[in-house]
Amino acid sequence: MLKNREGEKVPSITFKTRQNDKWVDITTDELFAGKTVIVFALPGAFTPTCSSTHVPGYNELAKVFRENGVDEIVCVSVNDTFVMNEWKKTQAAENITFLPDGNGDFSAQMGMLVDKDDLGFGKRSWRYSMLVKDGVIEKMFIEPEVAGDPFEVSDAETMLRYINPNAAKPQMVSLFTKVGCPFCARAKAALKEHNIDFEEIVLGPEITNRSLRAVAGATTVPQVFVDGKLIGGSDALDAYFRSLGG
Repeated sequence: MLKNREGEKVPSITFKTRQNDKWVDITTDELFAGKTVIVFALPGAFTPTCSSTHVPGYNELAKVFRENGVDEIVCVSVNDTFVMNEWKKTQAAENITFLPDGNGDFSAQMGMLVDKDDLGFGKRSWRYSMLVKDGVIEKMFIEPEVAGDPFEVSDAETMLRYINPNAAKPQMVSLFTKVGCPFCARAKAALKEHNIDFEEIVLGPEITNRSLRAVAGATTVPQVFVDGKLIGGSDALDAYFRSLGG
């Protein structure tokens, strides 16, 4: 049975990382001393749940976590540093520190190293998350010990509810744009001015006006969406901010 280690210190481990083509050792003392850190561990880089939900969830809520006292968010997996570095690039997870537990030492000392022989993975980490303050584990969310790869409690939203159930989540903002469009530049500048993160969907050979018409019912850009609601173009976005008093 996997042990909940709340109240205990994290294991003393040195992570072997590769940064700027050089080997860099990172110790748990350096990582946790005097800081509040979220750690989430998972079975493997590039695996479906880890890539589609677990990592994106923490990356999207990183700003909110920082506003609520979290200094760093760490992802741990039993993979080597080259795999973890490439995974971070494909995930565009600039808000997360990816640590390679290549030999499984950290996971083993946490009591979370498990057999995934049935999938050909060998020894991997069980999925869990924890809040660590100055090297001491304050809270752990360990996935239930059932068959498969459960993902019920170690997600970012569960951790945020523990830290601050009243925390305001960031708005999910996307906008359709075209290269060289001055109105698109104006809309992006307005979003940045209001400190709002956004995803830009640039129309071109792969994403055409057909998609724009299907999604927004429009043929002009930009078209801005906030939490699934169509706001419209740059003038409409300015009006939206005015309605919020901004």
